Amino acid sequence: MLFHFLSVLLVSQPQGKNAGSGLTALLPLIIIIVIFYFFFIRPQTKKAKEERKYRENLKKGDKVITIGGIHGKIVEVNDTTFIIEVEEGSKLKIEKTAVAMGGSQTSVGSSK
Repeated sequence: MLFHFLSVLLVSQPQGKNAGSGLTALLPLIIIIVIFYFFFIRPQTKKAKEERKYRENLKKGDKVITIGGIHGKIVEVNDTTFIIEVEEGSKLKIEKTAVAMGGSQTSVGSSK
């Protein structure tokens, strides 16, 4: 429906003495692009930047939750991975991108 509306708007030629320029025909398309930018693209890039900053600031001893729901404590930080300790001393190597934002508690004492 929207595509049909835009194609009719862009293809039809203005008639009469009040004929507008090509810019007025493109104005609705430009407005839609601006709306998409401010409501979809910009917030998504802002959120991605905050998540990247959050993951970069994680350090040894922080408690984290992965996107898969695994709870653990960071015991080693590498370039692109963390090694986390889960229950009973088991250790897992996970990607930094697998850590869920907002799921950590910074430097809490050992629960053992």
